[in-house]
This record gives sequence, C-alpha cells and structure tokens, in this order.
Amino acid sequence: MMKKIAIDLMGGDKAPAEIIAGALSFARENKDVKLYLVGLESNFEGIDLPENCEKVVTDDYLPMDIKPTEAVRRRNSTMYLSCKLVKDGVVDAVVSAGNTGALLACATFVVGRIKGIERPTLAVPIPSSNDFCVMADAGANIDVKTSNLLQFAIMAVEYAKLLGKKNPKIGLLNVGTEDNKGTEREKEVFKVLKEVFQDQFIGNVEGNDINTGKVDVVVTDGFAGNVAMKTMEGVAKLITNLIKEETKKNVLSILGALLMKPVFNKLKEKVDPRKYGGTFFIGVKGVVVKAHGNSDRVAIYNALKVAKRGVEEELPEKIREAINNVWNSRNSGGRV
Repeated sequence: MMKKIAIDLMGGDKAPAEIIAGALSFARENKDVKLYLVGLESNFEGIDLPENCEKVVTDDYLPMDIKPTEAVRRRNSTMYLSCKLVKDGVVDAVVSAGNTGALLACATFVVGRIKGIERPTLAVPIPSSNDFCVMADAGANIDVKTSNLLQFAIMAVEYAKLLGKKNPKIGLLNVGTEDNKGTEREKEVFKVLKEVFQDQFIGNVEGNDINTGKVDVVVTDGFAGNVAMKTMEGVAKLITNLIKEETKKNVLSILGALLMKPVFNKLKEKVDPRKYGGTFFIGVKGVVVKAHGNSDRVAIYNALKVAKRGVEEELPEKIREAINNVWNSRNSGGRV
C-alpha cells in the first residue's frame, strides 16, 4: 500500500526553497510514497510536480517565532492543515521544520494524543560510540512530573527498538550517578523507572555519559535535554572547525589531512544532524516528524525517510501497546 505523507512547505528557516527541493528529490526516488505538499500558491510557480505529488494550497503560514497557543488558532496555516490531513486520515504522516512548540501544539490538539499519554515527547537520536542513543525529552516539555518522565521512557524505548536496539538500556539524566542524587522528582523517577524496567534501567547518568554508549535511552525533561543536545551540537561544530583550521597551517598538515580524509569524512557524517533529518513527536495518534529548523534539502529528504519508516513500522501502534502493557502490569501488581 502506498504511504502518504504531508509536508509543510513553509516551516523552517530555509522555507520554502530548500523544503521543496528536498521533498521533490524524495518523491522522485520513492515512487511508493505519495507526498501532499502543503503551501502557498506562490510556492508552486514554475515547478513541475512528479505524479506522486499533490499540492494543497492555503493562504497562511506560521512564522518561526509563533506562540504555540496561536498555532492552533490559525487553522488555514500550512502547519495546521498538514496535521489535519493526518487527523482526517488523508495521510499517514506529517513532516515540518517549523517552530517546535507550534508543531507540538498541533500534534497534540489536532492529530491528538494516544490514550493514556499525558504529553507527547520529542525523542532525538544522539550520536554515540554505540551508534546512537535516544534522548527524551529534547525540548518539547520543560516542566514535567514523574508520570510524564515514565511515559517518555516507555515511548523512547519503542523508538530505540524501531531504530535497531533490541533491548535498550535506560538512564536518567542527573547531576551524579549515585542513586540518591538530584531533586525529589529525580529520586522519585529513579524508583519508578527501576520498578518498571528493572535491570533494563541502569540508573542515573551524567551529561558526559550520553555519547559514550553507556545507555541507549536517556530520560530527562525538555529543558535539560535541549541544553544537552545543543551543547553537543556546538562541540561537534567546534571540533570540525578546529580540524579544518589545523590542516591548513603547513604542508605536513595538508598531507596528513589528505591521508586522513576518509576518517574525517566518517567523523563528519557521524556528527552531522542532517543524517537523521528529523525526529518523532511520539505519543500522538499519527506519525509526526519534526525536522531541524535550519534544515536544508538533504535534511528534509532524510526527515521524509524517517516519516516513511515510522509509518512502515507502525510506531504509534507500538507505543500504544507498550503504554497499555505497562499500565496493565502495574495495575495487576506485576512488572514488565
């Protein structure tokens, strides 16, 4: 069966040109997917759409500094209409590089939450020495409670499984690895995660553990998660720039750089955020993919790949089953 994906052409810093370029490239190479391009009439001028593309024209879009509460009121915006296509069953997934808070609001109130989920979470794959780990939450939910963090963990585990982790190890981001570290909330979350996941939960982890391969899932609130993620992105850019500068200093450095070029290319690919393209808002009834606000055509292409995989793997249904299993197990006095 053909997968159907809506894409918000006006979301992101480089919209609409880079969004359209990435979408068209993906459509031409993935004939088993039908793309619904949601944009302004001007977005389609002079463009010859492939057969597996359909345009959805509207007259409004959300700026990158939009307030989330305003996003759900502007029902003619490209983002709102893209999410409504999922709600109405026209498409299976939506991709947007627009404002994170606005997309979370549309995902929550337009697409709708899975029963039993209090808040959807933004789960992001982070490069590590063991390929990657999934961080949840990475910026969508700043102020959270224990039950939210438990649900983030359950959903992130299912996402990690989809990406290839068979038995994901879980860690709670904290200021130390000792069991009694952190605020009262962290101490309570520690006990709950241990109860639910048992040996799968390895305990508290610090920021410097995220990239070491120690864990496959990192559970945290959106404030700490976003700070950690952006810090890692900054360090990756710093290392890349330092290597470039050092290789230009003399002839020996240039020769060494030429010999090490395959290694440098591999490193660049590893830390390039465009590799993943986008990540899921998990906990909603459909597949909603948030692409980086600064996405270019390569990142958008990869974000659409992420959306396609989410549809193929039936990620929302797997999360629904996982939440029900934990809920039923805890109510019956058992463990998962």
